[in-house]
Amino acid sequence: MANSSSGESVINRVVRVLGAFTDDQPALHLRQLSRAVDLPLSTVHRLVAELEVEGLLERDSGGRLRHGHRLWELASRGSRASNLREAALPVMEDLLVQTGHHISLGVLEGTDVLYIERLASRESTVNITRIAGRLPVHGCSAGLVFMAHAPDGEQETFLHRRLEKLTEATVTDADQLRGILATIRQSGYCSMAGIIVTESSGISVPVFAGTDRPVASLSVIVPRGQENLPNLVPQLQMAARAIARRLGFNPTPVGAQRRSMPADR
Repeated sequence: MANSSSGESVINRVVRVLGAFTDDQPALHLRQLSRAVDLPLSTVHRLVAELEVEGLLERDSGGRLRHGHRLWELASRGSRASNLREAALPVMEDLLVQTGHHISLGVLEGTDVLYIERLASRESTVNITRIAGRLPVHGCSAGLVFMAHAPDGEQETFLHRRLEKLTEATVTDADQLRGILATIRQSGYCSMAGIIVTESSGISVPVFAGTDRPVASLSVIVPRGQENLPNLVPQLQMAARAIARRLGFNPTPVGAQRRSMPADR
């Protein structure tokens, strides 16, 4: 794909344009879009015209641009995330009823957890996860589950990064994180209180599907101080096994995964 005078390819620019739309700003006028992606108005106008022809962008009644249904259609075909979400959703719905708390399903995407499904409880606590939203690996229990099962080299790269202190409870010290990751591997779950939202605790377990690394992390978000790990962890682990079975795998029994139940953090 030909590059622009700046060295940026057309594909790079298209991705920037499509990525400018967010949950907070799902619709943008052309000039707003141009400012958001820091590209000349004429360039954005040309790209948008082609994306509209292909159905990847469309205009609403006010003339604002939005993602088109064609974009969703293409992204859904054969997507691993779509297959995983389809397998997990019935299990997550049951778990929501059983626990009365927010339930989310995330996959590892670079240095973030990308959430592909989220079910909310009206009676539960603050939950900032969104479908297609991201949280940093060190800022959520789901991310620490992924990192606990990562190869040693990847773990060390993570531990040597400069990690942002998101709340007073966010753990950024490398030695402390090593201990947390070791505990997660031993216990089979992660419980972290207030590390990204002070009022909430995240409890997560890995979903394995025929590999040593999790394909997903299943989480419940509860009010801080109400973790009730002896009740919630087995429910999460059983749900993770049910998702694995729906994906066509025979998971390891829960008792073999979890040797001990550390105290709440």
